Amino acid sequence: MEGKILTLAIETSCDETACAVLENGRTILSNEIFTQIEIHQTFGGVVPEIASRNHLEKISGLVEAALEKANATFDDIDHIAVTYGPGLVGALLVGLSAAKGLAYALDKPLIPVNHIEGHVAANYIAHPELKPPFVCLIVSGGHTHLVDVKDYTAFEIIGRTRDDAAGEAFDKIARTLGMGYPGGPLIDKLAKEGNPHAIDFPQAMLDQEHLDFSFSGLKSAVLNYLNSCRMKQISIVPADVCASFQHAVVQVLKSKSEQALKKTGYDTLVLAGGVAANSALREVLAEIKDIKLYYPPIALCTDNAAMIGCAGYYNALAGKRADWSINAVPNLKIGE
Repeated sequence: MEGKILTLAIETSCDETACAVLENGRTILSNEIFTQIEIHQTFGGVVPEIASRNHLEKISGLVEAALEKANATFDDIDHIAVTYGPGLVGALLVGLSAAKGLAYALDKPLIPVNHIEGHVAANYIAHPELKPPFVCLIVSGGHTHLVDVKDYTAFEIIGRTRDDAAGEAFDKIARTLGMGYPGGPLIDKLAKEGNPHAIDFPQAMLDQEHLDFSFSGLKSAVLNYLNSCRMKQISIVPADVCASFQHAVVQVLKSKSEQALKKTGYDTLVLAGGVAANSALREVLAEIKDIKLYYPPIALCTDNAAMIGCAGYYNALAGKRADWSINAVPNLKIGE
């Protein structure tokens, strides 16, 4: 591939319907997103059937809007990148079907993209100088991984959660405190008003040499604390609970990231995923000495199609193509 390459990207893995056009993988010409957060807040979390229905209603209009904003036509597009996993199977199928139809009708290559690899690629858009290899800490509602990013399309998981993802724990604690959905931003905001040392919540696996995580014990400890206070009629200070819980999470993430950097010998740490927007996590990772730290702007931390377009561009350069038999893979692992 030489010259100007335009990628049309589609993302529908959860509750954001998104379409973007990128030039040469790293320059965003358009990045259109319809978020369903307000729709799902009533239910305290994402309802898969409702998410799929809204993707169906919005996808065509977003493709048109992305092309118009990019001042491009279908003829200008070189290939179509689409998320095929992981995610909600019904939601994935909407975007995948749309991309298949476009690729077939336009006779354009269809480029499959792993959603998690897309989160890593968001950093390439934000930081033109960034290139592999590096350690990437991926933290989201469904994933907590430490990944050795050997090249643009070569990934090795070197640490992962053995139970709950960090983002899942944030949502659960926020729900228990009656704060609403999504929990991560709400806890981050309220934690600024609390004392992170008010409650001694557990920090799992810090004394072990492996790079895996566990957050189920922490989640249970917070729930037990809240239930105990209510039973004993002890006053609960939500800001202190949020600050102490968040402190326990980010300290574990920092410690394991330091271990990963030492193990790989890299001096670059990259943060990706929805929880990459957490201000406390960014602050503690910045305390790690003698490394370069990268993370995306807030707009590229949450699900979007620009990151899928970037990852798709590098997949295309590596010769990755999908045929018409490609299906949604809801439990797709990074590197597969």
